Amino acid sequence: MTSGELEILRTVLDKWKSAVDAHDPKRVASYFTDDAIFQGLHSYSIGPEGVSGYYEAQPIGMTASYDIRETRRLGDDLILGYLTVDFAFTDRPVLEVNLSVIVRRISNVWLITHYQVSRLGLPDA
Repeated sequence: MTSGELEILRTVLDKWKSAVDAHDPKRVASYFTDDAIFQGLHSYSIGPEGVSGYYEAQPIGMTASYDIRETRRLGDDLILGYLTVDFAFTDRPVLEVNLSVIVRRISNVWLITHYQVSRLGLPDA
């Protein structure tokens, strides 16, 4: 992992986290490309509208904390991030997931173009 890749991913993911924590689905969606492939724990969607709908359905009070495990530079304008995310709720246990994202630079702005959650193969703590 390079510090540049980590900085870019943290910038995008901190914005995503802030919007998730604020239960602001439209703001969450604004950090995704128009053609983003989004796979949460339900069926997949393409683009910000599906992202917004997914996060609109999440309970008020849900928050996210993440830890970046690996990064890979896929090209000048593409970075892959592999992370663990803990989604905390007010009324149930924390949900631990793996998350893979690809962020893409478009006009000097980095946005999420691929987002895939998995509960399989969680690393040991």
